[in-house]
Amino acid sequence: MRAVVITRAGGPEVLEAREVENPPALGEGEVLLEVAAAGVNRADTVQRMGRYPPPAGASPYPGLECSGTILALGPNVPSRWAVGDKICVLLSGGGYAEKVVVPAGQLLPIPEGVSLTDAAGLPEVACTVWSTVFMTSHLSPGESFLIHGGSSGIGTFAIQIAKHLGIKVFVTAGSEEKLAACKGLGADVCINYKTEDFVERIKQETDGKGVDVILDNIGGSYLQRNLNSLGVDGRLFIIGFQGGIVAEVNLQAVLARRLTIQAAGLRNRNLANKAEIVSEVEKNVWPAVTTGKVRPVIYKTFPLSEAAEAHRLMEASTHIGKILLLP
Repeated sequence: MRAVVITRAGGPEVLEAREVENPPALGEGEVLLEVAAAGVNRADTVQRMGRYPPPAGASPYPGLECSGTILALGPNVPSRWAVGDKICVLLSGGGYAEKVVVPAGQLLPIPEGVSLTDAAGLPEVACTVWSTVFMTSHLSPGESFLIHGGSSGIGTFAIQIAKHLGIKVFVTAGSEEKLAACKGLGADVCINYKTEDFVERIKQETDGKGVDVILDNIGGSYLQRNLNSLGVDGRLFIIGFQGGIVAEVNLQAVLARRLTIQAAGLRNRNLANKAEIVSEVEKNVWPAVTTGKVRPVIYKTFPLSEAAEAHRLMEASTHIGKILLLP
């Protein structure tokens, strides 16, 4: 099969589409998938740079989500799945390929009204957002929610699911075009972080109270400002470190306002934990996708052979929504 190989740690130019061995034989509860499309995620760029190695036993090729058709079933795969089914999946790696093996617990049906290609842009964002701010931070109807990077794949999904559930949404983004896209998806308050202080704007918009939950992909450089933006019993969930991993912080606000700081990723969770998240996503998110309340926002697709170009676009951060690769 063809797959994108990281030839060495480095920039986008180290990605090469090559002929490689087929995936290994199917184990207990595993499925072989013919890939139709794969989502490109910022984590893939970090893996390419040598800073995010795949977990033990995972595919060496990048790609944390894809869609496609079931080619074969291993032993003891649940009877709901059959050869020929169209599905989208959460992966530990291997999506940038023509075929991939995936545990059956990480399979999701293609939601009605979503194309097979576009569905590749759903699993990682849906599982990330649902497992963090909903399953862990317990973001609830009537609360307020700040999303940093509102125009990203995660951001565009988080805006839609939060609005669907009756939550007031604040976003930050770095251009008027991106803010307009966020507004179009339902964001209530859109803040240009390059020209405005988001802490001050949030205080203005909330009568000084602050927001209930923040989903943050920046990390260190935003930590103090995020804490200053939270209200009483507020929760900060960190999912990325684009602004570094070290910060000096005044903890007074944490004590005074009973704040909680949380952080997690998806890739290194065990199979049972991933299966639980995928099941919760199917139960709680998929109905909103099927009814059109939430839709994948696809910015651009590239052939597998142009994975380097896809990574350049991701790292330029000019996109709105998801970038996909097509084998």
